Amino acid sequence: MKHLIWALAIILVASLNNNANAQTDSTKKTNKGRTSFSIGIPNGIEIIKNDTSSKNVRSIKDKDVEKKKEEDDKKVKTYMTMMDLGLNVLDDKTNYQSVGVKNYMHVPANQQNGSLFNLRQWKSINVNVYPVMCRFRLLKTSGQKIYFSTGLGLQLYNFRYEQPIDYSKNHYVSLDTISIGKNKLGMDYLNIPLMFTFKTKVGKKDWLVYGAGLTEGYLISSWTKQVSGARGKVKVHDGFDFADFNTCVTAEIGLEDKFRFYASYQLTSMYKNDLDQHPFSFGVRISGI
Repeated sequence: MKHLIWALAIILVASLNNNANAQTDSTKKTNKGRTSFSIGIPNGIEIIKNDTSSKNVRSIKDKDVEKKKEEDDKKVKTYMTMMDLGLNVLDDKTNYQSVGVKNYMHVPANQQNGSLFNLRQWKSINVNVYPVMCRFRLLKTSGQKIYFSTGLGLQLYNFRYEQPIDYSKNHYVSLDTISIGKNKLGMDYLNIPLMFTFKTKVGKKDWLVYGAGLTEGYLISSWTKQVSGARGKVKVHDGFDFADFNTCVTAEIGLEDKFRFYASYQLTSMYKNDLDQHPFSFGVRISGI
């Protein structure tokens, strides 16, 4: 009996397929999609109509996009890798007449000024990398969203000096006596950001993204790298009388999923001594909250 039922089922499906093939021309006129039939075994015979018209495909894609947006907009979400790439500028507030500064700068008197620390601007790079960020949604309306986020990352400063500055392990700065092709100072901070991000709807699908916050950093490495014909490449790791901690105020602005710019200003001085210099960084936020 079971074999007879399956035989009848196969004959029925074959008959339906033949009828469908006979009506192909009329189907093409009324439907740009494709009509097909399939057997659902062992749950019996199931006739399925597949409509792959461009209209339905667009509808499915739109639903997928909306579903993804809903997933991305959970109340609590973990993000992998937020990254910034930009340039460094030095805001120098040093009083070069102070005794402490003069004792730290072992250079001729006419060079004891801010020009000693002039940078090769386009080669002074800032990179911020946050492998893991946790975002908390504080507000969501049809036209406004507010988030708070924090995480753990690295804040990397590279300063390329025009002058042949030499940071000595004896904790003073001097000028080298040879010609130096590359003179770089690197400072690497372990960094915790505390950020508020706002998203305001400005079009049918566009959201203006802007925000501000603070970062707290701990200096995990500072080093100099000099390249010269006389000595080759020389790299020295030391504290160089730099401050152990830094605090920065940060901001960003852009259009979601299109572009973002960031800026960061260090509120605390780079140094433990009387030099009073504050890095200012700005550039492109490659990926963000």
